[in-house]
Amino acid sequence: MRKLIARYYADLNAAERTVIVLSGHFAHAQSRNWFFSTKIEQPDLPWADVSGFPLDTLMLMAAEKPGGAIVLLGTEDRPIPLGRGLTPGIGDMDIPEGVAVFHGDATRIAEFATEVVTLRGQSIAQMAARRGNLTAVGSIDNRSVFRPLPAPVWRPWGGRDDRDERRAEGRLWVSALAAGTRQGYEAYLQNYPNGRFAESARRAIAEIAPDPAEIARQAEAALNLSRDQRRQIQRDLAILDIDPRGIDGLFGRGSRAAIATWQNRNNHDATGFVTADQINQLSAQAARRAAELELEAERRQAEQDRLDRLYWGDTGAGRDEAGLRAYLRRYPDGLFSDVATDRLAEIEAARRGTVTVDERQAWQRALRANTVDGFQNYLAKYPNGAFADEARKLIDELSVDPAAEQARLAAERAEAALNMNPLIRSLVEQRLAKLGLNPGPTDGIFDDNTRQAVRRYQQARNLPVTGYLSQQTLVRLLADSL
Repeated sequence: MRKLIARYYADLNAAERTVIVLSGHFAHAQSRNWFFSTKIEQPDLPWADVSGFPLDTLMLMAAEKPGGAIVLLGTEDRPIPLGRGLTPGIGDMDIPEGVAVFHGDATRIAEFATEVVTLRGQSIAQMAARRGNLTAVGSIDNRSVFRPLPAPVWRPWGGRDDRDERRAEGRLWVSALAAGTRQGYEAYLQNYPNGRFAESARRAIAEIAPDPAEIARQAEAALNLSRDQRRQIQRDLAILDIDPRGIDGLFGRGSRAAIATWQNRNNHDATGFVTADQINQLSAQAARRAAELELEAERRQAEQDRLDRLYWGDTGAGRDEAGLRAYLRRYPDGLFSDVATDRLAEIEAARRGTVTVDERQAWQRALRANTVDGFQNYLAKYPNGAFADEARKLIDELSVDPAAEQARLAAERAEAALNMNPLIRSLVEQRLAKLGLNPGPTDGIFDDNTRQAVRRYQQARNLPVTGYLSQQTLVRLLADSL
């Protein structure tokens, strides 16, 4: 990638105008942005200039052609894992004078590059007027035409060059007639705007029915949806179990496919572009479904709590050590798990006060070895010893099932990919607290209490119980509070 950019820069002197297109994965930190290869693995801030290409360097190159430079940045909807200090997507950019930048969904950028930027006789401001749902920043003005129309060449009538030109025009016109498409006639007009068949081409274009997909795209673009409104549409789709592949406010292929799926289910034309009426219908369906899901969850939670309390009573309501341990085995995140854990800690502390020298030495040997065998040797000699419970916990930690650990790491990565800011994290904790799940302080920091509350929430709603937030869990959790 660097060699390609270096070669481009070497050739830049000879160019009057330049268009730079980058399509893929971007990340930013404050006002700096980087473009990354799809093969990079979890880039972080210290290595960003090495593992990615800095956009500010690209802007300096484009600035060498003031008024004649366009930069197109297309973002893919599939995120890549990022390390510390980097935020996905394109942030604020320091754009030099004379450089115009368009950025947005990669597919739309590709369409814009081929359908709009290539047309002659337009200023950058005229291009911006046709940008649709892309963002345009930098030097957007009408001061000059970006690519002027070619000057007409006058030749004596009947000369050889004139006959060749007329034959070429005729061949292009026959091709346009054979295709019978808007694109064919527009291709003719682009090359011969004042040609012999120009008026016929314009009439043919006017008679061709507009492409339904293009009409739908233009209708959605006219709504001028904000990023928050797009996020809400993605949340509503997710509530209805239609995965938009991200709640990021960017309508990529995943979101378009999800919208088309919803439209199919509701007897609309499956264009992948929404109308105002469809947004209202989708919102109403999602609100109704969220209420149904919450009611189901309340009923399931009530039944789980009933069984929890019943088992607490059956095991002695915390009156002895055996009952406490039996309860925690059945309900590690139960209603009385905190009480049971605290009482066991008191019992163990009291026991340790009377531990013998031999037992303490055996425990120290087990700690130094820090192996399953070492702790099992301790338990074999002291099955009810002062450190028996801690030995069993350490054995469990050292005996992690590889498949279970892989599942935990996958859940952890899925939560990290949500890129929740502190406000969203705080909203999550507030919602958990409102549901009586005791997540601890609502400070945006996910500690052990938060993880336990998330597990309780997932269990009551028949979601995968991981203690980590997935897109599905987050959408369900915040549905009533947003």
